[in-house]
Amino acid sequence: MDLEKFKEREISKKEALELFEDEDCIFDLFKLADELRKESVGKIITYVVNRNINFTNICTGNCKFCAFKANETDKKAYFLNIDEIAKRAVEAKKLGCTEVCIQGGLHPKIDTYYQAEILRAVHEATKPYGDIHIHAFSPMEVYFGAENAGLTIKEALKILKENGLNSMPGTAAEILDDEIRKELCPNKLKTKEWIYIIKEAHKLGIPTTATMMYGHIDEYKHWVNHLFIIKEIQQETNGFTEFVPLSFMHKYAPIYREGRARAGATGIEDLKVFAISRIIFNGILNNIQASWVKLGKKMVQVALRCGANDVGGTLIEENISKSAGAEHGVYMSVEEIKDMISRVGLIPKERTTLYKILD
Repeated sequence: MDLEKFKEREISKKEALELFEDEDCIFDLFKLADELRKESVGKIITYVVNRNINFTNICTGNCKFCAFKANETDKKAYFLNIDEIAKRAVEAKKLGCTEVCIQGGLHPKIDTYYQAEILRAVHEATKPYGDIHIHAFSPMEVYFGAENAGLTIKEALKILKENGLNSMPGTAAEILDDEIRKELCPNKLKTKEWIYIIKEAHKLGIPTTATMMYGHIDEYKHWVNHLFIIKEIQQETNGFTEFVPLSFMHKYAPIYREGRARAGATGIEDLKVFAISRIIFNGILNNIQASWVKLGKKMVQVALRCGANDVGGTLIEENISKSAGAEHGVYMSVEEIKDMISRVGLIPKERTTLYKILD
């Protein structure tokens, strides 16, 4: 396939699928994605100094890829109180974090008003130290909280924004295909519900990330459709800050242990996701993140020459991927992040959640 044409025009779904299936033009594909990354953002590779706070693993969901969930009676179950969440946010601020990412399981006692209490408490506690950006509550958490509070999605999002929600993670997307979701996450949002919540957030001025968790029971055609849904939303709202591919962590995932899913994507497939998403999103969504938690340092370094331009955050704690069998740790220092980027001839720069360069 002549790849140079994608510098001049948008790629079609059919062509994107052909690129995923093509084994002969792999290195040409990676080279093109690297060139498009340079044109979009230059040699700068960004990172954010942040802390994850996974405040509860108690969850009423039944996602078949999740090894993080616990029932209330389980020995491993935990539920941080609001004071503890605020305390961890203050610790993060003192450590130089500009962001806390707050997410948790679907605990039956949580509703929109409880989520709003968390937001207020964190802002109040961190204010003496300069406040902190709160990146919190996936579309599924927003939906669950609104339902428990008897609110519409729009009402819930307005309350969260008024109480200090600065941005949202676009997780719970998994694969935006209802046939796949029926088996992978049967109690989760339908595709159209995820899209609706994301668009409503964007309309209210709440930016979000976009994600795709791939490499389980899905096929290339599902990846392509998912990527084009993200593209179409961005063209309509311009509300996505970044796209974050999430390679399926299979080791402890129930669906894999039951023999119903494959053992994650191959390394080549991981790199193809970065490269092809760079081509699809060219001129529409500039930031593509390579997660060191999912991929490890060396694979991230390769991804940075295959279309990715961001490496995520320091994290400090990350319990969801770890529970599923991720083996690359839960914390990376700023010095390590800078070294990882610099060693492949690129320039590390700290950013805010909304991609303002801080250096």
